[in-house]
Amino acid sequence: MSYTVLARRYRSRDFDEVVGQEPIARTLQNAIKAERIAHAYLFCGTRGVGKTSMARILARALNVTADQEQADEIAEAILRGDDLDVIEIDGASNRGIQEARDLIASAGLSPARSPYKIYIIDEVHMLTREAFNALLKTMEEPPEHVKFILCTTDPQKVPPTIQSRCQRFDFRAISTGDIAGQLRHVLGRERIEAEDDVVLQVARLGHGSMRDALSLLDRLIAATDGRLTLADAEPILGLPDHAVVRDIVQAVIDTRPDAALAAGAELISRGATVEQALDQLTEHLRALLIVAACGAESELLELAPDAAARAIEQAGHFDLASLVHMIALCDATARNARGSATARALLDAVLVRLCLSAELADAAAVTGGAATSVPPREPVTAGAKKKHAEPAVELRVERDVTPASEPTRTAGVVEVKEPGPETLWPAVLAAAQAAPKDQAKVRDLEFVGFDGRTLRLTVRSGAPSARFLATQTDSVRELVKRATRREVKVVIATPAAADHVSAPAAAHADLAAVQREPVVRQAMEIFDARVTGVEKRGAGSTGEGEQDV
Repeated sequence: MSYTVLARRYRSRDFDEVVGQEPIARTLQNAIKAERIAHAYLFCGTRGVGKTSMARILARALNVTADQEQADEIAEAILRGDDLDVIEIDGASNRGIQEARDLIASAGLSPARSPYKIYIIDEVHMLTREAFNALLKTMEEPPEHVKFILCTTDPQKVPPTIQSRCQRFDFRAISTGDIAGQLRHVLGRERIEAEDDVVLQVARLGHGSMRDALSLLDRLIAATDGRLTLADAEPILGLPDHAVVRDIVQAVIDTRPDAALAAGAELISRGATVEQALDQLTEHLRALLIVAACGAESELLELAPDAAARAIEQAGHFDLASLVHMIALCDATARNARGSATARALLDAVLVRLCLSAELADAAAVTGGAATSVPPREPVTAGAKKKHAEPAVELRVERDVTPASEPTRTAGVVEVKEPGPETLWPAVLAAAQAAPKDQAKVRDLEFVGFDGRTLRLTVRSGAPSARFLATQTDSVRELVKRATRREVKVVIATPAAADHVSAPAAAHADLAAVQREPVVRQAMEIFDARVTGVEKRGAGSTGEGEQDV
């Protein structure tokens, strides 16, 4: 018994059935109605987005008319790809100059039974340079009865001389929603039940390719008993269990590294690779980010109702900054894990690091130099809407308190002494340990004095980024505010030797110093960027190397 796969059986047959490429279909329809049909078209796009299907639909529209004899037979032959007058050529296996000469020779012959002889050349970028050169004249001035439709997944390899002779259409990746809609249509026609989570997961795994998604659906149908569930689909598709991924995020919310490590180990024991585990975790965090940034009703949230409800509940425990940091951390770890001999250790490390994010934020918030103890954080309840990075204790600064050796303690309250000259800068240094970017701000700064209102600092002699650090008064002031809960004035002085650096050398030194900063290096890595220049802002006109806030 012969079986036709879903990707072929449910291929688009006319312009109205096209999914995800409606603007192109509408343009071609209007061109046919207005009789403004070009002699050559170039269809560009990744695999499975409908290039060849659109080429066949266009050929059918050109070669089949209502008053034509055997119209239905011709239409079916075109859609199957075996019509006499619609010649489909595989550019990968017919790429030489001899094949190009044969095409040119056959183009001079009239069509057998249709208005046009149409050549559909798939993967046209695979043709040799000599073959392209041989086709140039024919493509520029073809016979009246000849049309060319070129399809490619790599338009950069098609010579500009060929592209300039064609009308180019770029096929976009099909959206997850459009793919999911087509999958539901196919399942309905096949009379197969499926959970909405399965449909959306298959649509996402298609990565914009309808053919890939239908091939995955074919595999699932063959492996199940007629009803598709997410529990059955995940092992077949080689995906980590999404429930376990949610458990990891819940462990982060509860600040339980042991639970996060156990969930990570469960994913690996079920056959998931480190990269797959991190990819699924990143996708789940993206869903939480969309909820936090756009709301629960956003169309960007491509989840089934049950999964969306769970994502909404977990998103209430995080702020946007925390989610952005967690996604960047998972992505960087996934890239480092590829090809690494210690990928499992990297996975465990990032899971523990995610769980400790809130603890580090709390430490930075409560460090003031005189606090001796911090009550443990209360567990977050399921209905709580507390932001994950908020401090877990209430701070109250009082000027008249008991000596530090006998601190007054109340439930949930830490009373700290207002920082003085001897405690303010140590408190700032302690708070900076919570984040690498804050460490970079203060690493090369030295304490000069504090009069209760103005904090005076100087850049350490010989520091490679002296001139850059002198401009960071705003960021240092914010760090002081977070560490001590008070506004102070910040003055940063540079070593006198810095004034004698020539302007070109100083600019080069600034650029090199900025590129060595950890936070800059991390930003360059995440965004695949580079530093092209350094600009000083707010510098004083006295040339003393100081800047006030």
